[in-house]
Amino acid sequence: MRTILITGQGGSGRTTVAAATALDAARAGTRALVLSADRADGLGAALGTATGPEPVKVAPNLTAWRPDAAAGFREDLVAFQERAASVLDLLGAGRLDAEELTPLPGAEELALLRALRDAALSEAYDLLVVDLPPAPQALALLGLPEELRRYLRRLLPPERQAARALRPVLGRLAGVPMPSEWLYETAARWDVELAAVAAIVEDPGTSVRLVAEPGPAGADQMRLAGVGLALRALPVDLLIANRVLPQGTHDTWLAGLVAQQRKALEEWEEQGATRPVRGVGHLGRDPRGPDDLAALGVPGTGDSPARVVWPVTDNLGDEGVLVWHIPLPGAIRDELDLIRRGDELVVTAGPMRRIVPLPSALRRCTVDGAALRDGSLRIRFAPDPQLWPRTR
Repeated sequence: MRTILITGQGGSGRTTVAAATALDAARAGTRALVLSADRADGLGAALGTATGPEPVKVAPNLTAWRPDAAAGFREDLVAFQERAASVLDLLGAGRLDAEELTPLPGAEELALLRALRDAALSEAYDLLVVDLPPAPQALALLGLPEELRRYLRRLLPPERQAARALRPVLGRLAGVPMPSEWLYETAARWDVELAAVAAIVEDPGTSVRLVAEPGPAGADQMRLAGVGLALRALPVDLLIANRVLPQGTHDTWLAGLVAQQRKALEEWEEQGATRPVRGVGHLGRDPRGPDDLAALGVPGTGDSPARVVWPVTDNLGDEGVLVWHIPLPGAIRDELDLIRRGDELVVTAGPMRRIVPLPSALRRCTVDGAALRDGSLRIRFAPDPQLWPRTR
């Protein structure tokens, strides 16, 4: 399945672009599903028909779905209370009824991830278009499955679960209560669900489409979004410059905005080798309905860009080091930071951070330096004599 994740500048028309993308693909004969977590149903407004908590067919080959975060939150919390009943009774805690539960911040995004997993497992669609939150929140959301799985493995290591049958004996020996069976079962279930979402994000058929209005604010946000996506090794298939004003206006005030947009577009097009740019004209109104969406000319499909690769080059013969190349186009040297933690590397780029496992060869090396060149972070690793195989 082809998956297009749409994010970008806040207020730039991401939801409209998502609807137009899915509609264009559907009209070309592709079975498309468009997902959105927008509580105000901006997706329905763009499509010209209401969307709801269940997938609904809104046009030939096109299905829209806006998951109900409140219902999912209530079901999960009620189920958790049932599994933790013995602990809650021991503490004298009062149970919460489903009717009194309201979703916490972030519930919409979590519901979107669950819907993404369910949709990807379905064979009813060829294309999945996901209307994500603005870029900063979207980057955190896309990294959530990986981070939560890492937390679970640290808190409840899978290799220690083999000793679950010995918990009563260990509890008496240690003098402290041991984790209950439901805790291990919950962790295992979460790990499976998170792995399914992570697999979709990492799939070769998944790419990101960025949306922004051409201008200084949009340029700054697109640079940060590009760095964050590169840090997650997510490819960008298209940068959509939305609401481009027509050229040749005689209005002095509008002429200034047109010139500003033109400058931003030229700068983005210079970077077109890594992310093609598509300008979408301003209709003079908010797009509403299939005709307006079609008039935008947003492409529904396209070739999936190659996945971002972080190669390791062998310079042992020349310099005695291995070099790990991490592409970070748009990164600024002063905003980068690296920390080695055991077999992991903590990479920070501005406000974004990712903890990545080292390739097996680099785990037997020590960090020998790093440099940012031509949009690529190059980290040098020198073999550790105590760990590296000796040659005769």
